[in-house]
Amino acid sequence: MRRLPFEYAVRNLGRSPMRLVASVLGGALVALLALSAGGFVRGMEKSLAVSAGEANVMLLGAGSEESVERSEIRPNVDTLVAGSVPGIRESLGVPYVSPEVHVAMVVRTSPEDDRDSQAILRGVTPTAFLVHPQVQIIEGAAPKQGAYQVMVGQLTATRMGIAPSELAIGRTLWFDNHQWTITGHFAAPQTVMDAEIWMPLTDLRIATRRETISCVVLSLDTATLDDVRIWAAQRLDLELVAVREADYYAGLLAFYKPVRMMVWIAAALIALGGLFGGLNTMYAAFATRIREIGALQTLGFPRRAIIVSFLQESTLAMTAGAVVASMLGLWLLNGLAVRFSMGAFAITIDAPVLLLGLLSGVALGAIGVIPPLWRCLRLPIAQAIRMS
Repeated sequence: MRRLPFEYAVRNLGRSPMRLVASVLGGALVALLALSAGGFVRGMEKSLAVSAGEANVMLLGAGSEESVERSEIRPNVDTLVAGSVPGIRESLGVPYVSPEVHVAMVVRTSPEDDRDSQAILRGVTPTAFLVHPQVQIIEGAAPKQGAYQVMVGQLTATRMGIAPSELAIGRTLWFDNHQWTITGHFAAPQTVMDAEIWMPLTDLRIATRRETISCVVLSLDTATLDDVRIWAAQRLDLELVAVREADYYAGLLAFYKPVRMMVWIAAALIALGGLFGGLNTMYAAFATRIREIGALQTLGFPRRAIIVSFLQESTLAMTAGAVVASMLGLWLLNGLAVRFSMGAFAITIDAPVLLLGLLSGVALGAIGVIPPLWRCLRLPIAQAIRMS
């Protein structure tokens, strides 16, 4: 088959600057929508997956395996499991066992603040930093017990819907009819903990007037999940269930599957509108080149060669738009915080998401050129040459 040179498709891109700009913008719009949806889903998946330690096991109240906020267990479970199950990880004689309280409640910046800012509070002991190594204090210090102090994550302001400056060190929060001073900021990248408020376990139990705790998180060394489950089964009086932390967050991810599907469907519908807009632009652009297509056939180039050349031209323009969208996505979307019921997470534009955006641009270029070419190539050569 006699082929048109690749340079012909490249030079055609510059023949009409307006057509080129319209094509690139159309490809960029569709690719940016794909990046937004992919980054949203990717960020949610990574935040729930990374939140779990590989060797961590959670002890929850029986019947509360799907929600740690609803779980209630005795406050001495941490000492009981540490002394009864051999093989729990230790450091300098300190077992990696963290009793915790998880509570969702309204937190305000002052008594006069009328905003209903929902926040996730976690009451912890110093061993929480052992079982959750993702958490690192980046500024200030950990709160002291009995001093009405808290520390906040990097995405806590997003979760509460307030400005980050309102959670600066030294500022105060108001709940349980008390002012709590912010003593530090911590980071737990790509985890749900990054949007939480941490405070001493005893202080949160007093503030919430509860005699129980929510869970115990422990890290295994030589012990196995079955060892913990056997111990929990033997202690019927405690009414416990042992769940691998990764499985707990995997269940949450499955719970949010409809949300992820809705994001994809919404992005697909909007992208479909952008696709039709791009098709109209390309249709108008190629419809004016009927004489050119007829002349090429007169010169002996078969229809397949013309299709390949115009496909190259369209794909180059749409791919350029996808590259522009990728740069905009990395600049504007990557790391953008999004609220959801579990807290907040950052939109993640990583390699798989960028590949999705580029492929969407290539697909638009390949699909968008078909309708106008079909109309142009159906005409007889003599009629195509006579058209203006």
